[in-house]
Amino acid sequence: MELNLGAAPDADLIKDTTEASFMADVVEASQTVPIVVDFWAPWCGPCKTLGPQLEAAVTAAKGAVKMVKVNVDEAQMIAGQLQIQSIPTVYAFYKGQPVDAFQGAQPESEIKAFIDRVIKAGGGEAPGEQLDDAVAAAEEMLAEGAASDAAQTFAAILGEDPDHAGAYAGMVRAHIAMDALDQAEALLNGAPIEISQAPELEAAHAQLELARQAADAGPVADLTAAVEANPDDLQARFDLAQALYASGDAAGAVEHLLTLFGKDREWNEGAAKTQLFTIFDALTPTDPIALNGRRKLSSMIFA
Repeated sequence: MELNLGAAPDADLIKDTTEASFMADVVEASQTVPIVVDFWAPWCGPCKTLGPQLEAAVTAAKGAVKMVKVNVDEAQMIAGQLQIQSIPTVYAFYKGQPVDAFQGAQPESEIKAFIDRVIKAGGGEAPGEQLDDAVAAAEEMLAEGAASDAAQTFAAILGEDPDHAGAYAGMVRAHIAMDALDQAEALLNGAPIEISQAPELEAAHAQLELARQAADAGPVADLTAAVEANPDDLQARFDLAQALYASGDAAGAVEHLLTLFGKDREWNEGAAKTQLFTIFDALTPTDPIALNGRRKLSSMIFA
């Protein structure tokens, strides 16, 4: 699917201007879209670094902001009117008025933040926020059971930003929901190194592990009966916890694992605690089941 994340860039996204065309290229053009104006000169060393960085940030904004370059040696009147005392100097115009500015070379993170502010000043939405909105929409699809549609949306987001951890993890979880566990594992193994340790991917890994366990989980009714008949049958209780989680009862699974841990925390090389952490990792950090479970486990460990 095609993901529309903003206006498409056009031919005059980045352009040079002169004193004669400054009014049209900046003041008039800024009535509809914010214009970033880069005041530079051929002899300015920092300008040679800042210029390309600005162009990259503007291009990434996909038309939400445009850029005009002014050679101060050839536009001294404009530079004087705006009191440009050193270069590089960057102004942002919207509705014909300056809305933001900075002087000197800046790190890429600051340049991106500047462009985001300018877009917001123009009533737009920064590309990163647009992607986050798209991820939220895909997550809603996934929660409603439309895993295939969610996967397509996550794929479109990754087409815009291959290193978006939320979208990448969402793609993995969509495949898990479609019971395509091998594909989900392949996605995790092929994750870009920049995000391979991201919390979102760690959570997806935990969900994949639990999904594989679910394939072998026994009937809940039979395992419940076995535990009721012999509360000290720790293997039956562990199997019941797996079956409960597989059936969607995460809270019940956590309670049985906590009970198992209380009875014998070293059973099967600490399997109860390991399973609990896997479930906690698979849930969102603010999930009440995870929060309460972690608190109860901590109180048992340090009692």
